[in-house]
Amino acid sequence: MKIWMIPVLLLVLVTAWGPARAESDQRTIVFGQSAALTGPARALGIGMRLGLHAAFSEVNREGGVHGRLLHLESLDDRYEPEAAIANTRTLIEQNKVFALIGAVGTPTSKSAQPVATEAGVPYIAPFTGAEFLRDAKKRPNVVNVRASYYQETEEMVVRLHEDLGIDRISIFYQNDSFGQAGLNGLRRAVNRHGLNLIEEVYYTRNTEAVKIALLDLRQANAEAVVIVGAYKPAATMIRWARRLNFNPYFINISFIGSAALAKALGPDGTGVYVTQVVPFPRDTTLPIVAQYQKALKEIDTNSKPSFVSLEGYLAGRIAIEGLRLAGPDPTRESFLHALTQAGDIDLGGFRLRYGVDDNQGSDRVYLTRIDKRGRFQSVNKMSAP
Repeated sequence: MKIWMIPVLLLVLVTAWGPARAESDQRTIVFGQSAALTGPARALGIGMRLGLHAAFSEVNREGGVHGRLLHLESLDDRYEPEAAIANTRTLIEQNKVFALIGAVGTPTSKSAQPVATEAGVPYIAPFTGAEFLRDAKKRPNVVNVRASYYQETEEMVVRLHEDLGIDRISIFYQNDSFGQAGLNGLRRAVNRHGLNLIEEVYYTRNTEAVKIALLDLRQANAEAVVIVGAYKPAATMIRWARRLNFNPYFINISFIGSAALAKALGPDGTGVYVTQVVPFPRDTTLPIVAQYQKALKEIDTNSKPSFVSLEGYLAGRIAIEGLRLAGPDPTRESFLHALTQAGDIDLGGFRLRYGVDDNQGSDRVYLTRIDKRGRFQSVNKMSAP
C-alpha cells in the first residue's frame, strides 16, 4: 500500500464504522436534523436544535427510552434546498439515523422530505406549516406537530376583520414555496370572508431587498400587512415603514422567529403581531412549559425561553413519546404506527392527536403582540394602538 493512501483509508473506515456503531448500538437511537445554523435564518435552526437537545438530555438523564439514550446529529443547510438534500442523504446513508427531526423551512423541507420518504425514514416535526406536508396518504412517514399555515392565515383574517373591521389586507411574502404556501392560505382565508387582497408583494429568499415592495404597499394604502417571511427582511421592511410614517397593522406568521424579530425591531416593534403555534414559553402554569424551562436551564443557563426552542422541545417530546409507545425494540414502522394509533397524546397540557389520515398533531393557533418593552404578550383579540 502506498503511504499517501493511508489517511484516505482511515477516513473511509471512520466514515463507515462510526455511524454503523451508532445505529447498531442497542443503547443509542440517533436522530438527524438538517437546519439553518448559519445565514439569515440561523436563529430558527439554532432554536430548534436547542429545544431538541433539551428534550433529549432530559430523557437521557432519566435513563433514556426503554433504556436507550437519544442522540442528535445536526447539519447546517443555511436555509438552502440543495444543501438540505445533501445533508438529508448524508444523515440517512452515512450517519444511519433512525429518523429526521426538526427541519427548518418550507423550501428545504420540500426538497429534503422526498429523499426521506423514498428511504422510508420518519420525517418528524418540521418547522413549517406548509400544506403539502399534511397529506398523510402521500407522505406516510411525515409527523407534524404544529398547526398549518392555512390555519394561521385564517386566524389572521378573522382577527383583522372581526376585531378591527379591516378589509384592506395585503401580503409581503418570501418568493419561494414558503411564501407561496402563506399566500395561498391567505387568499383562501380572505375569499372565505368575502374579501380580496389589495396588494401582493414579495422579496427574494436570504436577502433584505424590500424597499420596492414597501413602496408598493404604501401606494396601495394597505391597512394591514400579513408577513410571510424570515425575521431579518421582515424587520428591515417594518423599520423602513416606520421611517416613512407608514403604520398599518403588521402581523407575522409563526415561522418568523419571534425573539429574533423583536430584537431586530427594537422600539419599532411595538404593536407588531405574530401568530404562534405553540404555547407562550413563559407560561409555567402549563406543565409542559414548566418542564421545558427546567430542561432548558439544565443544558444552558444563559438561554432564554422562546417560541422556537419550545417548538424544538415539543418536537423532541413527541419523538420520545413515539419511541415509548413503540416498545423496547422500535423500528421506523412501529414508531410511526404507534403515533398513528395513540389517540389523544397529552404532553403536559399541550394536546396532540394523530390518525391514519391525519399526520398533524395540533390545530392550535395563538395570537401574540410585541409591547413597548420589546416583549411578547399573549392576547385574545387585536386592538387599536
